[in-house]
Amino acid sequence: MAVLVALLAVVVTLLAVLVAGLLRSQAEILRSLRRLGVDLDPDAVAPPPRGGAVPRTEARGAPRAAPEVVGVSPTGGALSIAVGGAPHATLVAFLTSTCTMCAEFWSAFADAARYPVPGDPRVVVVTKGDEAESATRLYPLVPAGIPVVMSSATWDAYEARFAPYFAYVDGPSAQIVGEGFAATWDDLVGMLRQARADAGMSSAS
Repeated sequence: MAVLVALLAVVVTLLAVLVAGLLRSQAEILRSLRRLGVDLDPDAVAPPPRGGAVPRTEARGAPRAAPEVVGVSPTGGALSIAVGGAPHATLVAFLTSTCTMCAEFWSAFADAARYPVPGDPRVVVVTKGDEAESATRLYPLVPAGIPVVMSSATWDAYEARFAPYFAYVDGPSAQIVGEGFAATWDDLVGMLRQARADAGMSSAS
């Protein structure tokens, strides 16, 4: 009987260790998901919709036509930016005022001398519309000389499901030649250089 009790105690101890390990792993997974903007708590209050939160990494295949960027400025003025047909390239940056990873890009775009964008494209920042984004939060973030357009429709047109997301548009051809998720400035620079090389653009900068 004593042996049986001892064996049972050992089994219970092992189960307790196993459960503790599983709980720790689950906590790490949840923390990683929250850093990407995903909250699996069914009782949590959902944040304003910002598109999807899980990055898509599959290749998109052939370049596709670049939609016009249409929306309003944080001050409420109507904005319409035709990125196709322009004599220069345009980087369309999909950011939000609350995304943790977006903060690095807001700062970098505000300091173009230290953070040049490969190919020296025009930069256009697109946030969600006022149904999901706060104009008052955007005011201190807006970089000088860079248009910021509040437009959920543009997110849908570019199929931007999460932030920070970027689309590099070749103006003369009106094609998106590179697009994807970038977690850091270095990631973005690498992505743009690869997109420009794949599109046969100059390798300068």
